[in-house]
Amino acid sequence: MKELGLGLFILGLLSLVLPFVGMKSMLLTWIDQWGPTVAWLIRGGITLLGLVLWLSFRNRD
Repeated sequence: MKELGLGLFILGLLSLVLPFVGMKSMLLTWIDQWGPTVAWLIRGGITLLGLVLWLSFRNRD
């Protein structure tokens, strides 16, 4: 779970940063179909979910 959380967190951060530098993530282009507001909410949700998973499972081995 820790690795999944870290992966989601990194994917979410990349999807948040890439539009500001003029690039798009090939993996998350489908979320732009629902409009910019919903796309930003999904990007933030992916990032937040990844952070929560990583923080809650980081001390478990």
